[in-house]
Amino acid sequence: MKKIFSIFTAILLVLGLTGCENFLDSQNLTKKDTSNYPQTPDDAEQLLTGVYSMLGRCEPLGFTYFISELMSDNCFGGGDQADRSCKAMDQFKKSSEDMFRWSWRARYMGIYRSNFLMEQLPAIAWDSQEQRDKIEGEARLLRAFFYFDLSIMFGEVPLVTTPEAVNIPKSPADETYAFIASDLLAAIEKIPAVDVPSMPRSENGRMTRWAAEALLARVWLFYTGYYNKDSLPTADGGAVTRKQVQDYVADCIANSGHDLLSDFRNLWPYSHVQDYKYTSENGLDWAGDGNIEEVLAIKYSTLGTWDVVQQKCNQICLYYGVRGQSNYAYTFPFGQGWGFGPVNPKLWEDWDDADIRKKGSIIDCTDKSEMRLFLKGGGNASEETFYVNKKHCPINVYTDQTKQNVVNYSVPLYGMTETNFQLNNTQDIILIRFSDVLLMGAELGCPDAQAYFDRVRNRAGLPSRPATLDNIKEERRFELAFEGVRYYDLLRWHDERLITENQTDIQVYDRKVPRKKSITFRPETGGFLSIPLTEIQLSEGVLTQNPGWEGSDNYLE
Repeated sequence: MKKIFSIFTAILLVLGLTGCENFLDSQNLTKKDTSNYPQTPDDAEQLLTGVYSMLGRCEPLGFTYFISELMSDNCFGGGDQADRSCKAMDQFKKSSEDMFRWSWRARYMGIYRSNFLMEQLPAIAWDSQEQRDKIEGEARLLRAFFYFDLSIMFGEVPLVTTPEAVNIPKSPADETYAFIASDLLAAIEKIPAVDVPSMPRSENGRMTRWAAEALLARVWLFYTGYYNKDSLPTADGGAVTRKQVQDYVADCIANSGHDLLSDFRNLWPYSHVQDYKYTSENGLDWAGDGNIEEVLAIKYSTLGTWDVVQQKCNQICLYYGVRGQSNYAYTFPFGQGWGFGPVNPKLWEDWDDADIRKKGSIIDCTDKSEMRLFLKGGGNASEETFYVNKKHCPINVYTDQTKQNVVNYSVPLYGMTETNFQLNNTQDIILIRFSDVLLMGAELGCPDAQAYFDRVRNRAGLPSRPATLDNIKEERRFELAFEGVRYYDLLRWHDERLITENQTDIQVYDRKVPRKKSITFRPETGGFLSIPLTEIQLSEGVLTQNPGWEGSDNYLE
């Protein structure tokens, strides 16, 4: 039977469905299949684009970047009274048995597409070995990313290495991480070491050797930390040592061309708006998406539609946005959203006022210099703290000189015709930033660890401190707040107690009514999520539920 190359086939293979031979065994006159596709490098590029498309395919509440913040001590669930999933996640509960099904499926769809491309590489008439190596390296890096995402979300997961339909149990973590490590090492070897500033604009957003080195460091730190290991295994029975990772990080820092922007605040789109007093008074100027500090990022387009909303526009900004205001000219430049992830006041209180990153990362909605008028309890908001994530908030500009009406900055900047606030957010989601690479290098104990650590602090206007683990932990908390790493940092450091300690008796407001909120981490889960029941049922019990998630006792009340 020919394999029809389509999303339909991808879904069937990912879910492990079989018995469809009679249905698909028909003469194919129009679709591409493995008898005629792929044949050329252009075909391979098309397949690779399909793999890339899965990076941003998850809806926000199924995306590790968002999950890490809601489950950490940085943010609460928020939204309104009916928004149960965000609250369940925040409280280590579940809102349904299939709460994370799309997270699971989207990542395995990405893995299937990577596996399919890898299998087809020998059939393509390549122009050069370098051309093949680059595409293979990017496909391997993407596959490693998808498996690492699954592993930090769900713990042990089935390791599927071919595009064939399989129904297999979870693989031991050691095997999955060995596969991830081997893919990353191959990516480092095969993707050319190109200086980032000299890369053509058409390459912006593609996987690089430097992204592979940075992701390997993140994988190494999580695996060795969480599982209490000294090294990261590889599929051939070898291991990646601390010294090897140090060398890869040092290579990325010294040779990639990536660098810190001169001002931390120029990373975020609010610095684009010169009508915003904070921007103009501090001489800020947005560096734009794809800037020199982005090592690994998800790109979004100006073609947002309701057909593939999660793929074409940045809904994470929408979810974090300010909720239920009567006139968003009063909250200028901060735009409309659903009010998820209100910032824990404890983070604000612990943050030194002398650190420019504090007001550069968090909106104090009660500060008149930040917002002219903020309506508390707007949109039946729950768990309000009046602190909002400033890095990922929809950003508006005025439509004319009257300053009465606003629109998302992307509309005039990119000449967009669609002005629906739910479809306009185009900001990159930066999965790994260069400052994160510097801090990982410091934590790994690279020879220049102190210099790496000082570069991050000096950029924030702060003096040098010893690059001890405790100081590095604190620096990561503030430098990388709301960037999808906090929860997984706490897990790998075995500092889960802070999730409870920093979220006990916190004042929040439900529709303006005050109450105290406390959250308790559930160690019986190991910090991992519940596997979707539908996936367990499709496997006929071959796939088993994670510890701590059996039964109905774990539902949000």
